[in-house]
Amino acid sequence: MSSGSKTSKLDFVHARAALFDLYGDHLRSRGGHASVAALVRLMKPLDIAAPAVRTAVSRMVRQGWLEPVRLPQGPGYGVTPKCLRRLDEAALRIYRAGTLSWNTRWHLIVFPPVKERPRRERIRATLTFLGYAALSESTWIGPRSSVELDNLLECEGVRADRFDAALEGDPRELVARAWDLHAIGEAYEQWHAEADTLITTLPAQAPPDQVFATRSKLVHGWRNFLFRDPGLPPELLPAGWPGEKARAFFEQEAARLLPAAAAFVDRELH
Repeated sequence: MSSGSKTSKLDFVHARAALFDLYGDHLRSRGGHASVAALVRLMKPLDIAAPAVRTAVSRMVRQGWLEPVRLPQGPGYGVTPKCLRRLDEAALRIYRAGTLSWNTRWHLIVFPPVKERPRRERIRATLTFLGYAALSESTWIGPRSSVELDNLLECEGVRADRFDAALEGDPRELVARAWDLHAIGEAYEQWHAEADTLITTLPAQAPPDQVFATRSKLVHGWRNFLFRDPGLPPELLPAGWPGEKARAFFEQEAARLLPAAAAFVDRELH
């Protein structure tokens, strides 16, 4: 979308990711549940059809993120405690719903060998989401501990040694080895360009469902950075870090579009 003939990555949102965004962005503060019919209606502006919604919900139930509930409007699904922890962790980083401080120390996790490949991949994906980077096959490092770590270890049935460590040496060298800041910075610049186009093509008097869809795509694109950007402290980032400019744009536009998007959600929930 940033170059006319190309289609923006922000145009595509998978059903499961869209549901995570919906529960975290809107439903978490409205009791954390919704009827199946409401979920289908809320996904329609994102061009996600009812069968895809139901398939994604079933998958999220199997994975322990959602659980069936009976609501006055009919059968529905609510968030589990595991899902609440994930949504709270994400909100802290998406909206800076708290202070992400750094005390100049690092959080190290050392795992024993994990033989099963699917379990290894789940652990790797979750640790990356939580802001950790692999220094070796068994050792991961992050700028701070995560509240989700205990849950990860318990769910995967693994033990790990954890350390609060002080680095002897230049932390910038460690950061350069653990994270590809150049690639992350370029991703922020690309997102910012596509997000700007997404916003500028939204009509001034757009209907609430269109505003909801636009804001949902904006949040989804931004949420993807949780899997790439560990939230490093400013003193360890390059000068003129593109992530800060992108964040300012996201926070401004997400807040501006929220009232109309929230009104649409409230209408469709009842």
